[in-house]
Amino acid sequence: MIIALAQLNYHIGNFEYNTSAITGAIQQAKDRGADMVVFAELAIGGYPAKDLLRSDAFLNQCETSIAEIAAHCHGIACIIGAPVRNTTGQGKPLFNAALFIAEGTVQRIVHKGLLPDYDVFDEYRYFQPADTFGCVRYRGHTVALTICEDLWNIASPKLYRRNPMDALREENPDVIINIAASPFSYNHLRERMEVLVTHARQTQTPLLYLNHVGAHTDIIFDGRSIVLDASGGCVDMMASFAEDLKYYELGGGTVTPLHETYTVQPPLDTPLIHQALLLGIRDYFSKSGFKKAVVGLSGGIDSAVVAALACEALGAENVMAVLMPSAYSSDHSITDALELVRNTGCRHEIVPIQSIADAFNISLAPAFQGLPPDVTEENIQARVRGTLLMAFANKRGYILLNTSNKSEAAVGYGTLYGDMAGALGVIGDIYKTQVYKLAGYLNRDKPVIPQHTIIKPPSAELRPGQQDSDSLPEYELLDAVLFQYIENEKSAAQIVSLGFDESLVKRVLDMVNKAEFKRFQAPPILRVSSKAFGTGRSMPLVARYPY
Repeated sequence: MIIALAQLNYHIGNFEYNTSAITGAIQQAKDRGADMVVFAELAIGGYPAKDLLRSDAFLNQCETSIAEIAAHCHGIACIIGAPVRNTTGQGKPLFNAALFIAEGTVQRIVHKGLLPDYDVFDEYRYFQPADTFGCVRYRGHTVALTICEDLWNIASPKLYRRNPMDALREENPDVIINIAASPFSYNHLRERMEVLVTHARQTQTPLLYLNHVGAHTDIIFDGRSIVLDASGGCVDMMASFAEDLKYYELGGGTVTPLHETYTVQPPLDTPLIHQALLLGIRDYFSKSGFKKAVVGLSGGIDSAVVAALACEALGAENVMAVLMPSAYSSDHSITDALELVRNTGCRHEIVPIQSIADAFNISLAPAFQGLPPDVTEENIQARVRGTLLMAFANKRGYILLNTSNKSEAAVGYGTLYGDMAGALGVIGDIYKTQVYKLAGYLNRDKPVIPQHTIIKPPSAELRPGQQDSDSLPEYELLDAVLFQYIENEKSAAQIVSLGFDESLVKRVLDMVNKAEFKRFQAPPILRVSSKAFGTGRSMPLVARYPY
């Protein structure tokens, strides 16, 4: 039996586009002689559809698309993910389902059993978990059909006591097919592989894992669908961060690719992050109907990296860099910013802000009489810049890209309605030390990020001689503490036990917790780590945090 895996980039709620892409892949697979074509979890309607799943109109459109897709399934079977109404009268209103379609009709519906409700997932909000599991049979083959998390009890035994594969394994399947919606994080592939390899080895059965590809605001799917042999060896991995359609022949307990295979290499964090951010930017613009971006270019490393990524993702002709020098902007900041403009070829404008900031200070002088200058006046400069950038966005129909990194976002080193403004946080999930690595990677073939931008001490340039180190620990140390607290979710005591200074740890954690109200108002952030700010880290705004 020849099985096609269709790794596609879906658009949530765009039924015409999704259905056309799916039926096109079915026809292409049929023309190549495939017996079955497989699509990802909740492909119909897109993932994550969130509260659109509560809309009858959305669910009716899903059912209409299923009928249209089924009409194309003559002479070829199809496995595809979709939300399906729960008609039992008990439990949640929907099932997260895999449909097995053949001869023009839905022959079998398999419900997902293990529903994740951690990090960015909230499936218990919408779906009822399955309590029975059974294989699908087609053309003499027994298929253990599973949906994403149904294989993950191995990695999450405390979350999931049940193992759907225990029941499916009893039917001696010829192949395990897992349709998934597994978001990207730069350190996730190893764990994903371990889960899949374990099931292939335990069942002594080939395993075909099919993932989504594409970005939906903050969540990015990397594709990289995987095919394993019965011993758990990797037979093939499909494209990274791109659509792909591949064919595999199943028979005699083996799975054979019908194309040149991809050799799996140990993943490198920075190139993966680069690919993910480019896809995140492209899909945010294409799926929201926008084409052009505006970036505030300060001459610093963060804005330089965001501008360079935007130029690569959207085309330099679609990026406007706005330089907004003040009295505290150094000459090299302006020259560094202009060098980046030349290196990338993007358009630019220079709008000095000192007279505007002075006007604010003059207007506020009577109210602030007798009070010394402080962070208030510094933040006025940042807010002037945010206002000007939004003016460009409004006047010319641009989308403003935010340039805050994860280190800054974590400790609140940013100004609300100023440098925290924007519709999309491009580097808000990578630490400052990772930003420097990404800058070096962007320069791998030719100069893009000016060398002086990389080597100079980071500064907000809101007062004379200001440097980030005046307010923050050195980034290497800060980022190490933040990683343990945010990604690894360790307490202060646990972090101190790793060798960090206790006063430093408590200072950093205090800054993180006090800045929660700022992050609550920040733009959505492209998620590339295992724990990003946003939907995956839900914290109370007013709380007494136990360290």
